[in-house]
Amino acid sequence: MPLIIITGIPCSSKTTRTFELKEYFMNKGKNVKVISEIDVVTKRGFDRNKFYADSKNEKSVRSDIKSAAQRMLNTNDILIIDGSNYIKGYRYEIYCMTKLYKTPQCTIFCDIPVEHAWLWNEKRPTYEQYNREIFDALVMRYETPDNKNRWDTPLFAVSAEDDLKFDEIYKSLYEVKAPKPNLSTQCPPLSSTNYLYELDTVTQEVANAILSAKQLGIESGFKIPGYNLTVQNPCTAAQLMRLRRQFLTYSKMQQIEINQIALLFVQYLNKSL
Repeated sequence: MPLIIITGIPCSSKTTRTFELKEYFMNKGKNVKVISEIDVVTKRGFDRNKFYADSKNEKSVRSDIKSAAQRMLNTNDILIIDGSNYIKGYRYEIYCMTKLYKTPQCTIFCDIPVEHAWLWNEKRPTYEQYNREIFDALVMRYETPDNKNRWDTPLFAVSAEDDLKFDEIYKSLYEVKAPKPNLSTQCPPLSSTNYLYELDTVTQEVANAILSAKQLGIESGFKIPGYNLTVQNPCTAAQLMRLRRQFLTYSKMQQIEINQIALLFVQYLNKSL
């Protein structure tokens, strides 16, 4: 499923462009699905001004949208994410997801002057308007897409007076090779339950050895019994637990060799602490 990311400041015609794209691709015989950020906000029972004033609510909705996109991606349909998508890190996460699913994507940047967008905001029904404080805050923290960033390309910027370059957008999605997933975007299946057992056991043995040494007053520069590996830096029990969880998550995805688990875990601790 090719993916289109719509992005722009508030009231920059993002939803209008979404409808135009949907109509165009449907006329091409494509099945089009749309995830609307403001629809998700409304269904969650939020007033848009109160919603955008709370970063926790925003983070929750972004997570919902990403999860919905993962569920909807397939090889046949086209998916449009209609929203502010103002955080470049979030756009990068979406990019990694599409690489994982080997599907092309493009970015549509609705580029209009701020005061032009504010005038359009004032013409909206009262319940659809942003107050000036929230509007200005969203404009201030908007991270403009850049075609130098691989996660923003191909990038199509469109002003209020412009028509969308439908043919070029179509070619960028349907006349290109599917992107190849790289190591950072692949989540291969686990090789065996034995791998999980060994991963848990070995890292726990290393962690226990470190905690035992701490009880003896040894904070750093000691060898892990049975592995001939040296822990260089001191750490608290809480730090050790957190780093072990992070290492387990990473190792489940990457499937390192069993005989390398202890070595890589100690290296990870020494580098992280």
